Amino acid sequence: MSRTRTAMLAALALVAGASGTALAATVPADVGTAAVPCTVDYKVQNQWDTGFTAAVTVTNQGAAKSNWSVKWSYAGNQKITNGWNAKISQSGAAVTAANETYNGTLATGGSVSFGFQGTYSGTNAIPATFTLDGVTCNVDGGGGPTDPPDPDPGPTGPKADNPYSGAKVYVNPEWSANAAAEPGGSRIANQPTGVWLDRIAAINGAGGKMGLRAHLDEALKQKGSGELVVQLVIYNLPGRDCAALASNGELGPTEIDKYKTQYIDPIAAILADPKYASLRIVNTVELDSLPNLVTNVSPRVTATPNCDTMKANGNYIKGVGYALNKLGDIANVYNYVDAGHHGWLGWDDNFSASVQLIKQAATAEGATVNDVAGFITNTANYSALKEQYFTISDSVNGKSVRESKWVDWNRYVDELSYAQAFRAEAVNQGFPSGVGMLIDTSRNGWGGSARPTGPGAMTDVDTYVNGGRIDRRINTGNWCNQSGAGLGERPQASPAAGIDAYVWIKPPGESDGASSEIPNDEGKGFDRMCDPTYTGNPRNNNNMSGALANAPLSGHWFSAQFQQLMQNAYPPLS
Repeated sequence: MSRTRTAMLAALALVAGASGTALAATVPADVGTAAVPCTVDYKVQNQWDTGFTAAVTVTNQGAAKSNWSVKWSYAGNQKITNGWNAKISQSGAAVTAANETYNGTLATGGSVSFGFQGTYSGTNAIPATFTLDGVTCNVDGGGGPTDPPDPDPGPTGPKADNPYSGAKVYVNPEWSANAAAEPGGSRIANQPTGVWLDRIAAINGAGGKMGLRAHLDEALKQKGSGELVVQLVIYNLPGRDCAALASNGELGPTEIDKYKTQYIDPIAAILADPKYASLRIVNTVELDSLPNLVTNVSPRVTATPNCDTMKANGNYIKGVGYALNKLGDIANVYNYVDAGHHGWLGWDDNFSASVQLIKQAATAEGATVNDVAGFITNTANYSALKEQYFTISDSVNGKSVRESKWVDWNRYVDELSYAQAFRAEAVNQGFPSGVGMLIDTSRNGWGGSARPTGPGAMTDVDTYVNGGRIDRRINTGNWCNQSGAGLGERPQASPAAGIDAYVWIKPPGESDGASSEIPNDEGKGFDRMCDPTYTGNPRNNNNMSGALANAPLSGHWFSAQFQQLMQNAYPPLS
């Protein structure tokens, strides 16, 4: 070779120590020489005063393997603190990275990638030698031309403060096709929506739908030369959604290990693929999980046995913590944790307690608050973005708006005020000051003929609130396929203080749940809140459900709902 491995690595180490920018060591076989048995691409992606993250890709040129183990030794005092997509152990300077259960296969010519976070002081020198199953990789054949340049290491600096800023957002071609096939649907078919990974099979593609890699490959095509955000929904906890049958999942309450190894780990392996390093990947993490442990457990009147079980076994906390840790350590991934909505958590005994519980999960299973980019509210819900015609501080004839039957002593009357307050409370409880909020506005427009044009009459506080409220649900606890709903604000970045984006995470036209029992193999039960004849329960103050009739299973296309959402869109569709 025209330069020795030792010299190249020493030079790179000096660059790292001087600038803290990304550096890489890749020594492929020289042109015109015998192929080496394996190559290792070791990249320091981010580096700061006392720590760093690194990505490693191993390519096998030998016989195919069903298990593998990569070893190296550090010349300095580097210590690995956590890793992903490999079982990493360290003894002194010696490090071993072995395959996980899902990525042990390594074909001839195949590659596998993993990563980790570590600490150091002084010089963060790259290891000089790597072995794959005891065989030394990156052998210097000698005599060849100058090494080709290292591949693009992808993002090298800190994560964006707001991933949506200056970026396009991925349009799911499958949802877009469904929307465009509806009369008038072409008006919104180019809007970005979330990709729901709501069962293990969805990772590779279930029921003929695109899998995660297919979506990311399509995102690369849409990206062009600018930035692009891909929105994923991480949604498959054991005992999922303990308070609602329509969105129950495939994993039982105790199947936390299966959640980790068969769901989160494979997703992390795909997201960490250097091929996708140029994308900004936003994960909305485990909807409706942690808030249930605040509001729907004993001794609350709204408690369910399933929620009591999930609080007792701790698997919501463990699962969310594990997901935040594994996914948050990937350089181009941004995690937003579900924060319910104002009509669920806006009361005094729910609000602060929910932030506390989220922080507990964000510091479990190796996660830290730095694995949280922000929070998302109103996901797949209908709470109005902004009530224009009354505020929480209004009163009528000496009675506060909080005393009205609609507000019912809540501290918030809409999602924008709630989301901004939730962000402030999260920072107050120890989350980074840079956290942002997302608000799902896919179905909270409430336009059409029923939309008020001014305040209600001042006869009494209920007349005042009911006459002027934008949200036309029967009760804020109603959540399934709500009659009269409309598309809300279109997705946009930085629309208000503290808000990273308005997003359409719930794709308009995809059902919340079946209005009658439908046998299925998707783990989705029949929830009476999706039945238009249901008279309610304590969670909606025993009101009618307000649900549309003839709805299909959750996630399935619901043409009648889609047409209503377009008809009642606010701002209106042109």
